[in-house]
Amino acid sequence: MTYVKPTELVQTVIDAGASKVMLSTRDTLVRSIMGGALLTLAAAFAVTVSVTTGMPLLGAVLFPIGFVMLYLLGYDLLTGVFVLAPLAWLDKRPGVTLGGILRNWGLVFLGNFIGAFSIALLMAIVFTNGFSTPPNEVGQAIGHIGEGRTVGYAEHGGNGMLTLFVRAVLCNAMVATGVVLAMVSKDVIGKIVAMWMPIMLFFFMGFEHSIVNMFLFPSGLLLGGDFTIGDYLIWNEIPTVLGNLVGGLLFVGLPLYVTYGRPAAPRRVRPSRREAAAARAVAADSAVPTR
Repeated sequence: MTYVKPTELVQTVIDAGASKVMLSTRDTLVRSIMGGALLTLAAAFAVTVSVTTGMPLLGAVLFPIGFVMLYLLGYDLLTGVFVLAPLAWLDKRPGVTLGGILRNWGLVFLGNFIGAFSIALLMAIVFTNGFSTPPNEVGQAIGHIGEGRTVGYAEHGGNGMLTLFVRAVLCNAMVATGVVLAMVSKDVIGKIVAMWMPIMLFFFMGFEHSIVNMFLFPSGLLLGGDFTIGDYLIWNEIPTVLGNLVGGLLFVGLPLYVTYGRPAAPRRVRPSRREAAAARAVAADSAVPTR
């Protein structure tokens, strides 16, 4: 049986978080660059499938391919380390400090952006025949996604910002669940099935994922989308990163740690009346002096 029970699962999650924080700068960057590249290449694939077939659900069903590949290869996403690293700190693992966690997050963010932007540039070349023609239908669709998820939110002011933030929270509630569920099985097929479900859900629901957006919005700008870098940062990336952090911790990391991660205090069992009377009799006998 390959199923990992929740108590053991949480310890595995904590071990993974500690190992991420302790990674060298080189390894953290390489793994996060490749993680960002594989995930966003899958995003380009999913959008292509959705546009060319007219079936968005099919694109969502296939999008988790990228998540599966990067997880099985041990690569990193910011949305995942948002959950793994803090649990290692809460568990007081040796060497895991708040400074180390922030360092890890910063390096993973940088690496993910490098990987995502590289795929954005390469796919823009593909969509425009080396920038010699207007974007094809997939490129145009990506440009419109960038507009709708930046200036589209801005048109609604504070309500739009709230909607963006909530979508980001819900996104990492699902993605972080996928990260954890990938550890719930010890065989490859079990891992794939477990992580596939929440990743498919977040993509089809249009929730906001900070790493996927590192591809969609630079791609949109390269492909002629009608929004600016400032729109992207203020009306998407920054609130999305914060929402992803809150969603992963609030809905996945902390509940698992509180209920499974901390050892339960031993229960005090009250003795029966007979046992209490016998204990008092023994105590009284021991208190009588002997000659």
